[in-house]
Amino acid sequence: MRLDGIELRDFRSYGLSDFGFAPEVNVITGANARGKTNLLESIYILTGSHSFRTRFDRELIRFGADSASVKARIFSHGRDQRVEIELRRGARRRCRKNGSALPSGRLAETVSAVLFCPDDLETVRGGASLRRKFLDSAVCRLRPKYAEILARYNRLLDQKSAALRDGAEKPSLLLPLREYSEGMAALSAQLIRYRAAFVRRLNERAAEIHADFSGCGEVLEIRYKTVSTVTNPLADVHDIFREVLSHQIAHEQAELASKSCLTGAHRDELEIDINGAPARQFASQGQARTAALSLKMAERLIFLEDTGEPPLLLLDDVLSELDAKRQEFVLNRIGGGQTFITCCEGDDIASRTGGSVISIGG
Repeated sequence: MRLDGIELRDFRSYGLSDFGFAPEVNVITGANARGKTNLLESIYILTGSHSFRTRFDRELIRFGADSASVKARIFSHGRDQRVEIELRRGARRRCRKNGSALPSGRLAETVSAVLFCPDDLETVRGGASLRRKFLDSAVCRLRPKYAEILARYNRLLDQKSAALRDGAEKPSLLLPLREYSEGMAALSAQLIRYRAAFVRRLNERAAEIHADFSGCGEVLEIRYKTVSTVTNPLADVHDIFREVLSHQIAHEQAELASKSCLTGAHRDELEIDINGAPARQFASQGQARTAALSLKMAERLIFLEDTGEPPLLLLDDVLSELDAKRQEFVLNRIGGGQTFITCCEGDDIASRTGGSVISIGG
């Protein structure tokens, strides 16, 4: 997979700009607030995902413009391809591949990327929802069917949550409660099976990378925690369904009392330990950064193993807070695919990687 070039029109700070890229390392440099991260953001949305900085497409449109576009020249699946995204105020984005319209979610079949940005430290140190988001995003890229299952689950979760919230005033809303629970249990079972399989591989790959990265004998361990009645998250989906449903039924009265959904895959957790201690509570800033980078590097490796094509690697201001030894480790691990690095010291990084420099804002 290779991004050969990108044209931006009224995207963030760009009026009309066209960039060509080297097939290996691209170092995007410039002063602060010149648009380095904006360029990286435009590459990321080619995967069909939301921006990593906002959930709203309207915020990606240049001030004063009614629309924006991102047009990319890509080599993927053995051939040259064209991807176009049009963003419009007050309307859904439009996507085209090789001239034909397609849903945004299908873009991941052509373009995939692994991103690391400063906010990813919160994957290690923040709440469980951030680790679920990381997990869901990674599995969606590898298993397109997973995204469909997750969307169906979230719709049911919204319906059941609304029924529990408003059921006291409108008892009729509670009539399909058991039906919601059964549907959520069935979808939870599939999500759990996918997640557990991915986390097993993630733990193996990330532990190896982290041991090399930390350089001081630190041990990284990642565990998947799901519904307490599930005895084996890698078991047959039908077995998992029965165990999740029993948990749903056992918590019916508690859910009615609390007016909220207390059980299901939406409460799963990805536990990250360093040397046996929970990283969320005890990791230093440096340890959290090393662990988060190890997770991303492991995700990229798993994608390569499954597809034979390394995803684009997007590193936003990754190196600034790493010591020289850890910088060298990262730079030595980015080979084998196309990488985009934003930084202020472009010439130095380019000389150390043999990369091409793209200067933003003069």
